[in-house]
Amino acid sequence: MQDHGDACRLTGLGRTYGRGTSAHHALGGIDLAIRANEFFTLLGPSGCGKTTLLRLIAGFDQPTVGEIAIFGRNVAGMPPEDRPVNTVFQHYALFPHLTVAENVGFALRMLGRPRAEIAATVARMVELVGLEGMEQRRPDQLSGGQKQRVALARALAPGPKILLLDEPLSALDAKLRQRMRSELKALQRETGITFVFVTHDQDEALAMSDRIAVMQGGRVQQLGRPEEIYEAPANRFVADFIGGANLIPARMGPEGAMAEGLGTIPATGTSGAEVTLAIRPERLAILPAGGHQPGDLGPLVVAERIYMGNELSFRLEGAAVPLHVTLPRGGLRGALDFAPGDRVALRPETGAIRVLAS
Repeated sequence: MQDHGDACRLTGLGRTYGRGTSAHHALGGIDLAIRANEFFTLLGPSGCGKTTLLRLIAGFDQPTVGEIAIFGRNVAGMPPEDRPVNTVFQHYALFPHLTVAENVGFALRMLGRPRAEIAATVARMVELVGLEGMEQRRPDQLSGGQKQRVALARALAPGPKILLLDEPLSALDAKLRQRMRSELKALQRETGITFVFVTHDQDEALAMSDRIAVMQGGRVQQLGRPEEIYEAPANRFVADFIGGANLIPARMGPEGAMAEGLGTIPATGTSGAEVTLAIRPERLAILPAGGHQPGDLGPLVVAERIYMGNELSFRLEGAAVPLHVTLPRGGLRGALDFAPGDRVALRPETGAIRVLAS
């Protein structure tokens, strides 16, 4: 039964290309409910299935198995133009011979809307994306960020219920990409349209999303709010992909997890079980060796110090795997500095260590 709060519900969705031994299972058993009016992100590395999933929702491709419902309506077999969705592509796909106004109004003209309605909608969309005064420019007269705004305005003009965005920020430079994150999120709030955003960039996903589906191997590895995904990763892949956690092999003992070079770490689990301990680099304090307190880890040796402007990053050796620690410059935690060769200990924040199955 479709929940009226769902913009899109995917049930048992799968997509296989080819047959027999050459078959490639791009997606397998996807069950997702994307809520109305949310900024929803599909996040994962290249080849994880996120763009395939977006194409299935758009109607550019059809599932091998499973169902897609958009606001309660089964859209199986429905062509893209009949679905209440629109797509913003990675490279914008603007018509080079048309002006900004003509690009924005293109879909409305194809739909046969009255001229006055087209003009009013174009004016409203141009204002919404902050391109007033540029209506008569052509794409070759625009910057990358301006082209992206035109693509957004064109996609929003027909009034879709869902806007699909396929890595739309990847062609922009770092500073503009960061600014466009805020603008996209503000645009989503202002329009109230459901945004489904595809990216491989974890920072984009964390900064913009209401919820994130982390994908790998054609499956959803974890679904949740950005804070849930980052602070409580479901498995090794999510812990490593989002934020680059330290992943430490350990064996559970009667008093905690025993890890090479680190001693016994307070943790709970089945005695004798092989586990992985996940600890974020910024949730470790680095201290001079010798003043050990219960729960401190080490001693370790500083192998590398990296200055990053507002923070220092250290690579430490002496455990089963190299460990990474990130400290802010200044403040209480950033008061101490260390050089390669220094012997140090680590002190995890309370609740910072997460036990994952190996």
